[in-house]
Amino acid sequence: MSFEIAELLRTISIYTLPVLFAITLHEAAHGYAARHFGDHTAEREGRITLNPLAHIDPIGTLLMPAAIFVLSAGSFLFGYAKPVPVSFGMLRNPKKDMVWVALAGPGSNMAQAVLWASTLAVLVSLGYGSSDFLVEVSKAGIFVNLLVAVFNLLPLPPLDGGRVLVGLLPMRPALLLSRVEPWGIWIVLGLMLAGVLTSLWIRPLMEAGFQLVQLITWPLRALLGL
Repeated sequence: MSFEIAELLRTISIYTLPVLFAITLHEAAHGYAARHFGDHTAEREGRITLNPLAHIDPIGTLLMPAAIFVLSAGSFLFGYAKPVPVSFGMLRNPKKDMVWVALAGPGSNMAQAVLWASTLAVLVSLGYGSSDFLVEVSKAGIFVNLLVAVFNLLPLPPLDGGRVLVGLLPMRPALLLSRVEPWGIWIVLGLMLAGVLTSLWIRPLMEAGFQLVQLITWPLRALLGL
């Protein structure tokens, strides 16, 4: 086996578990929040589950990311999970509750980033080195979840940030913004290819997210003497 293939397989093994948890809990969180606010659509369709198979989209989660990764020689990655169905009209207070349902996904990723960071702190305190497999998985967990949270908070429908903005805006501008949804994912892809999204949104917000995770886990790290 060549060195490049071995490294690729190691990278896949490191990121598989964090990615599966990130997308599964993200989508399930939307379903849980929707049910809490009165919409049982996701529950009826079996989407309030921690089974990753229920949330994987064959094209968006598997084929598209793999093809883009190979074609870009590993410099670019883009994909998506199967969205959890939410009937916003079934929510008790659709415009207000939509904000909380949308925030539940990125919120779950921030919580996971904190848990992975806590796991990393414990591993380091036990003497694990930076190249140990579990340490690398924990670092991948922090990175992946911050990336998923920040990406989904982009204020453009159909991303979660777009739904939050629609819920917060007055009715007229909210309706205008919601009309962008059919083309939103293509706009996002175009911004990513142009490098605008990475430099102006993803990179600075991920850095801010990392600082927040460090702040939240500081008491644990201090307790462990790190």
